[in-house]
Amino acid sequence: MRLIGRAVILALILALAPLAAQGQPPEKVRRVGYLNPGYLSDPLSQRRLEAFRQGLRDLGYVEGQNIAIESRWAEGKYDRYPALAADLVRLKVDVIVAHGGTATQAVQQATRTIPIVMSLVLDPVGSGLVPSLARPGGNVTGTSFMGPDLVGKQLQLLKEVVPKVSRVALLRNPANPASVQGLRDAEAAARALGVRLQPLEARNPQEIDSAFAAMTRERAGALLILPDPIFGNQRRQIAELAAKRRLPAIYGGTPEYAEAGGLMVYGPNELDLNRRAATYVDKILKGAKPADLPVEQPTKFELVINLKTAKALGLTMPQSVLSRADQVIQ
Repeated sequence: MRLIGRAVILALILALAPLAAQGQPPEKVRRVGYLNPGYLSDPLSQRRLEAFRQGLRDLGYVEGQNIAIESRWAEGKYDRYPALAADLVRLKVDVIVAHGGTATQAVQQATRTIPIVMSLVLDPVGSGLVPSLARPGGNVTGTSFMGPDLVGKQLQLLKEVVPKVSRVALLRNPANPASVQGLRDAEAAARALGVRLQPLEARNPQEIDSAFAAMTRERAGALLILPDPIFGNQRRQIAELAAKRRLPAIYGGTPEYAEAGGLMVYGPNELDLNRRAATYVDKILKGAKPADLPVEQPTKFELVINLKTAKALGLTMPQSVLSRADQVIQ
């Protein structure tokens, strides 16, 4: 009889379980705004978004079940940021992830209440986005792209590869507020290395062409490109122009620069920083305030070298540089 009684109880439990589950409220879907400077069709933009998504998945989020991503794409046009930021604010998303200093600035101007997670920002303090890395204080936190002495190390690598170089062109986007600090760092490093710096500006593909023409006129012997979303979108154009002008160049961005034909890339792992943005989103959705979450600086930097480009430029890469490479493209 006891066995029969237990069987009946078990059957009742199994029969009532689905009804109990149906009576539970569905899990709340949190909405995350995602503002990217690139094109949705660009492989680099897709890899950045996928890295962020993977970061969310690692933390237990499933799109369509407990989280939704509202993505907006500037397609290389800084003047689109205000409208895209305002659109995300109107949607009343729970948090906004913004790529780059200018995008973060636009979102910050659109809202002082919705939490903002910045990603790949060169100089958050110098750009005025946060008062300090340790205590952001407002509704903005996230990751910084610029580590200590990054530009100086990039110039040092150029000097090792082209020891006799005396004039180095520097390409920056003046619309990017963080490029000001990058220029200052480069000027200090150039003085220490005994080379002259030739700062040049470009806001669009046409101005990139003009900048390279100026490099040729001034007989620059090498090129440093400061990180910027516009340059990332135009990485193939820049690599082709550098090859045409026979300019050894170093980029502060992703391996995609080298894959597009750039000579060297030295900088943080962007995809890792995109995954880290998901960690900030998770903490904020669980109740943390951006003001209390310190801004992270990158701790690991990667060197990628394109040997095919080096050979085309007639350069022999020093073994001391090759031995430090994390990736070599043959």
